Amino acid sequence: MITLYYAPGTCSLATHVALEDAGAAYSAVRVDLAAKEQQSAGYLAINPKGRVPSLVTGRGVLTETPAMLAYVAQTFPAAGLAPLDVPFAFAQAQAFNSFLCSTVHVAHAHRMRGHRWTDDPATMESLRRFVPTSVGDAFALIEREMFKGPWVLGDAYSVCDPYLYTMAGWLAGDGVDIARFPGVAAHFQRMGERPAVQKVLAVLKG
Repeated sequence: MITLYYAPGTCSLATHVALEDAGAAYSAVRVDLAAKEQQSAGYLAINPKGRVPSLVTGRGVLTETPAMLAYVAQTFPAAGLAPLDVPFAFAQAQAFNSFLCSTVHVAHAHRMRGHRWTDDPATMESLRRFVPTSVGDAFALIEREMFKGPWVLGDAYSVCDPYLYTMAGWLAGDGVDIARFPGVAAHFQRMGERPAVQKVLAVLKG
């Protein structure tokens, strides 16, 4: 049995949707971030990073969304969630997800987690002010160079799509108008109509 530790409003949404897309047998455990449950001894024993998501598998625990998404795609190949039989295409999927993780997510985190990079209040405020620019520039690059449409990789849906959907859902809070990116905006709407996404969102609201 696979267990996903998740929290609303976090990047755990991407893996949550991918598990649904894959038809996986899994359980989902909500972590109460407001109560700092992610810093509890019990959760740190699962993920010493003290963050969500975490994916507990029969082989051990996975952290970092790109790794989890690759695991889901490879564990459930019949679901067709990645071009597993074409090494270069699979590497392109990994490159896209790595960009979301290493660049987009980090830029987003500057809005509310500047303490990860500095203890200077003025620097933290400067990081916050720059978020609309840094996140907007990253999405402009996605729109212009990386998003093939109608799905991230082109005609075939993949694990890249719930990850992009997750990040696009943060744009308004980051002060970026999604309408600037017509391809991403259409993708966001298209994703919201998928049964797997609707099911997971209902869980998050519950």
